[in-house]
Amino acid sequence: MADEPVEMFSAIHQSRAADEIVQRIETLILDGVLRDGDRLPGERDLAARFDVSRPILREALKTLETRGLLVSRHGGGTFVADIIGEIFSQPMRALIVRHEKAARDYLDYRREIEGLTAERAARHATEADRESLTRIVTRMRAARDADDRDSGLRADIDFHMTVGESAHNVILLHTLRSCYRLLEQDIFFSRTTVFQAPGAADRLLEQHAAIHAAILAADPAGARRAAEQHIDFVISASLDAHRAEDRARISRLRLLERPRD
Repeated sequence: MADEPVEMFSAIHQSRAADEIVQRIETLILDGVLRDGDRLPGERDLAARFDVSRPILREALKTLETRGLLVSRHGGGTFVADIIGEIFSQPMRALIVRHEKAARDYLDYRREIEGLTAERAARHATEADRESLTRIVTRMRAARDADDRDSGLRADIDFHMTVGESAHNVILLHTLRSCYRLLEQDIFFSRTTVFQAPGAADRLLEQHAAIHAAILAADPAGARRAAEQHIDFVISASLDAHRAEDRARISRLRLLERPRD
């Protein structure tokens, strides 16, 4: 039944208990159910849920740690490891920041990949996916109404990641997570700058709502179009912000060079 509760850590078969636990948790990570930084339940609780002994559970968790998928913190529990890590080395990130072409290429890449993702999400989103997106759009409206840019920025990332999850393709999902890791670090451009553009909060909300509506309507072409239009706005707002900053810099230099009265 669709309304039956879903349990991530349900009881397993005893014949190959440790191996099955490993496979179950690996699948949860691969499917994006468990994300980097998520804390697993405590050992006693987790063993009870899997219906295995604690030594068997420890064996499985040790295997996952050896594979770099989990990390234990002394006295703090077991967490999903940061399996995405740094996409680029520090020298490469510094090189990217110094060259405007990289930012343009990044946004062009986002336009293509997010259009594809939204299109797939409109085809494959489940009822739970649609509910998750609806909740995030509600958060976006609340952030806009409260003029809370930090919450708005966080909801923006969560929205796009949930669209990625709704596409139900694990390679696409983790590619997007790598892409958004760069965005969270403001490697290519400042998201805050985009949010500061005149009327940006309202326009961004409208764009995300259009993507959301197309996914709810199972309209792949409409979802792709809405996602591409969203990135087109980000590109335009970023370019306008860059030009404004350049004009302000030149004006300050001119002022410094002019004699004082």
